Amino acid sequence: MTIDVGRYGIWRGQGGLSPEFAVEAEALGYGAVWIGGSPRGDLALAESLLDATERIVIATGIVNMWATPAEEVAPSYHRIAAKHPGRFLLGVGIGHPEQTSKYRSPYATMVDYLDALDKADVPVAGRALAALGPKALRLAADRTAGAHPYLTTPEHTREAREIVGDGVLLAPEQKVVLDTDAERARAIGRPVVDRPYLNLVNYRSNLLRLGWSESDLDNGGSDALIDALVAHGDAESVAARLTAHLDAGADHVCAQVLTAEGADPLPPLRELSAALGLR
Repeated sequence: MTIDVGRYGIWRGQGGLSPEFAVEAEALGYGAVWIGGSPRGDLALAESLLDATERIVIATGIVNMWATPAEEVAPSYHRIAAKHPGRFLLGVGIGHPEQTSKYRSPYATMVDYLDALDKADVPVAGRALAALGPKALRLAADRTAGAHPYLTTPEHTREAREIVGDGVLLAPEQKVVLDTDAERARAIGRPVVDRPYLNLVNYRSNLLRLGWSESDLDNGGSDALIDALVAHGDAESVAARLTAHLDAGADHVCAQVLTAEGADPLPPLRELSAALGLR
């Protein structure tokens, strides 16, 4: 069964999600809500979002392979897929070496995890893999419905499409701030990018591979780097950045809307929906 996530979605940390949020996202025309962080293996949050809605796809971005064994998440997948066929995408990923003292070869761990999902009859079409580098992207193309890159740019999307080839889901995340004041937007975006991502080896390596320098990555990130990783401006400008991922080869792009602390994310999501022509 092919899962249609649409062209535009929302990425949001699990603490900021509720059935009411999912209902609003669906009404705004977004094709998917990605549950950020490391959702628990029971996938109870995903199920509650699906129960509250009618059409929108719910995806995990991502279930962490270290925190949740495949044997634990597989029964939850089957429960939800049976209840809401075609509306749940199991995104899984390796995390990063700073996260666990038991970290071993990332590639071998991903292969073993996907083998375990195979053994538990979780279909290739129902799962996606967090992937940044070439080996992980090729694995995503070979063993899952596709790749879910995080903290990337349209330039990375273009390279990723060349690696995974045609017919493979490519669904990058893009951080955005709807604010035309560049300094204010950077003040919102920089802390989210810097801690933890600019201090994690896999994200740093990917950005260096894309041509950024060590100096761009240090001390909270250069203005140019933050502007590349966190699109800002009015709704039309931010919509154009999201569309740039599609033009570069993505099938779907999920916006992580960043706001000032405590601010409601729904007003900017409404503005963005209108700018994208979703309603």
